[in-house]
Order: sequence, then C-alpha cells, then structure tokens
Amino acid sequence: MRITFLGTGTSTGVPVIGCRCDVCRSSDPLDKRLRSSILWDIDDVRIVIDAGPDFRMQMINANVDRVDGILITHMHFDHIGGLDDVRGLNYSQGKPIDVFVEQLHANAIKRMFPYVFAENKYPGVPQMNINIITENTFSVKGIDIQPLRVIHGQMPIFGYRIGNWAYITDASSMPDSTLSLLEGCELLVINALRHEPHMSHFSVQQALDIIDRVKPKRAYLTHICHQFGLHSVQDNLLPEGVHMAYDGLVIE
Repeated sequence: MRITFLGTGTSTGVPVIGCRCDVCRSSDPLDKRLRSSILWDIDDVRIVIDAGPDFRMQMINANVDRVDGILITHMHFDHIGGLDDVRGLNYSQGKPIDVFVEQLHANAIKRMFPYVFAENKYPGVPQMNINIITENTFSVKGIDIQPLRVIHGQMPIFGYRIGNWAYITDASSMPDSTLSLLEGCELLVINALRHEPHMSHFSVQQALDIIDRVKPKRAYLTHICHQFGLHSVQDNLLPEGVHMAYDGLVIE
C-alpha cells in the first residue's frame, strides 16, 4: 500500500493570492500547497480522495493515467471543483470514472456540473458514474473502505479508512463512534488548519488530541493554511511520530 499526498493545503492553497507573510513568500517547496487530495495505491487498485480545482495538475504531477475510483469527502469547491477534469482519465481509460459520495454531496455535484448529467449531453463532457454511499463499508474493485463520519462546522462529511490507514480532512469534531472505528490505525492523516481555533476545522492542538486518543504509530497533518507557519520550523515542534504532510510526500 502506498499513499501519495497530491495536495496538503486548505481552500485558498498556499501561497495565498496577495499575501506577503513569511510562508507565502517562502522559497521552500514544502511551503507550496495545492488543495488537499490524496492518492491511495493498494495492490493494483488506485483510489483518489477528493478532486479539487488543482486536480488536473495533481494527476499530471503524479504521472497518473488510471484511477479506479474517486472518493468524495464533501461538496465544497476545494474538494470537487476539479471533477470536470476526469475527462482526461475518460480518454486514457476509455470508460466513465466511478465517483463514491454521500447523497447530500452528490446532489451538490449534480448542481455544480448539470451538463454532465443532462439527458442530451454534449459529447465531450466528463463521464462519471455516481455511486451513493452511506456509513456502511463499501468496496472499490475488491478493496473494502470504511466511511468515517466527521463534522465540518455543522456539515456531516466523510473521512475514510482503508485497512490500517485512515484519512480525515476538514473535520472540526467527530463522534465517539468514529473514534471507535479508528482503533488499531497504524497511520492517521488528519486536518490541522492552524494553531488558532477555527469554527469548521481542527486546530493543531485539537488534531494532536485526536492523535493522542487514537495512538497511531505515525500521524500526518494536512489541510494546512499559511497561518500554520513555516514547515521548516513547525514540523520540528510536533510530537514524536507526528509530522506536517507536504505535497508530493509518498508513504509506503
């Protein structure tokens, strides 16, 4: 199993347009963050979680020409805005892409991309099959996936667990039932927007509190904004076994 971090930034990306802070002016490539997305390779199955507005370049950067399924965490633009670009995968694979998403967020996708689902389609539109999921385990080409209910502000969204690895982004709280589903995780990827509290995202300390309860062998923080601080400084301040993720990081 291999994870590739396609993007580790928040909705604005890093650097932020017009910002002159130390992070946004940094020349360190570890401070350059596309919108959050992850590529999961399990045996011969390739799964992407979220397809935000940077999806096209993320696929090109990771040299991806095949995806077996795209899991969607929620409807916000930084997580679905790049779905139009599955056209490239349609061409390379010769078939529609399977998208797995909860009904609430599937409705938003259909509103955002009505031309994809129109009765009389333009022949060049993206081709995707919407697969509605619930909190129950589902599978992609024989790979079992457990949705993880978390709350983003007031919106119910999903993280995902595959085997002993789990990915949670945009959460600000989670029920005890989700903590139970995280038991035994060896690696946890979880959002940590910044040090200061935020109404709809975990702060660094809140993420560390979750990590302390789950006790994975390793943990990586993602969905990071420029207010988190310089990677070269902040990563060294985290507890043992916890790191800031960065774009292009690959974990075996």
